[in-house]
Amino acid sequence: MDHHHTSHPAGGGALGVVLPVLALLVCAGGYPLLVLRARRRNPVRAWSPWRTAAFCAGVVLLAVALLPPVAPFAHRDFRGHMVQHLLIGMYAPLALVLGAPVTLVLRAVSAPRARRLTTVLHSAPARLLSRPPVAVLLSAGSLPVLYFTPLYDTVMAHPAGHWLAHAHFLLSGCLFAHAVAGPDPAPARPGVPARLVWLGCAIAVHAVAAQLMYGGFGVAVHAPVSEVRGGAEIMYYGGDIAELLLAAALVATWRPGRRPLARPRPNRRPFPRSVSLRPRTRPSG
Repeated sequence: MDHHHTSHPAGGGALGVVLPVLALLVCAGGYPLLVLRARRRNPVRAWSPWRTAAFCAGVVLLAVALLPPVAPFAHRDFRGHMVQHLLIGMYAPLALVLGAPVTLVLRAVSAPRARRLTTVLHSAPARLLSRPPVAVLLSAGSLPVLYFTPLYDTVMAHPAGHWLAHAHFLLSGCLFAHAVAGPDPAPARPGVPARLVWLGCAIAVHAVAAQLMYGGFGVAVHAPVSEVRGGAEIMYYGGDIAELLLAAALVATWRPGRRPLARPRPNRRPFPRSVSLRPRTRPSG
């Protein structure tokens, strides 16, 4: 941890604002269009407005993270970077995933395209990426690599590296939220108890990384001590809130299977025991 603070480039100047705005507008406009198309293809199956609200909330969170005033603050202060990291890598992905975009696309496109997309989702790479261990490694596992090696200052020194870091945060965050509590189909997703265990592993990694960062143990971020400690506190408490929301989403979508009712055993004695089937003999005499 260094007391000298190196300001990072502002992500490409005006282009760093125009490109995110265009991408966010495409997402914000494309989702409702897919909803309308899905309704036209099958008017009987209505699309949940809560899904639409969740996806739009994710787009809004991305806009807050990528546009002023958060974006300029993130370029000059490590605490702003951590706020941006949490919004892009944890809060926005959960909202976007709860919007079930893959299910919406499957309903909106034609049957041949839906079958091709389903084939891709069932492919070996997709099944591997949708496993919680891989998602935890890509999302939470990248924290020590980024903040406890010179990678952070190297990546943030160039606008291209800055946007690559954003893309990694967003994609790995969406992958983790999907693997743990996503409503979209996931053939390789384990049961709820296993997913809770992997969520606990991610919580532990975040907590340990934040505590080590706050104490200055091995952190390689060239920023003032106050900024690094402030960023560690934001990661610790903000990450806990995001992971609690993820756990709540997992529990809310949990549908434990019910045991089938036991069938009544057939009565093997259709007659009462007091009734005798043997013919009675008449008394002699």
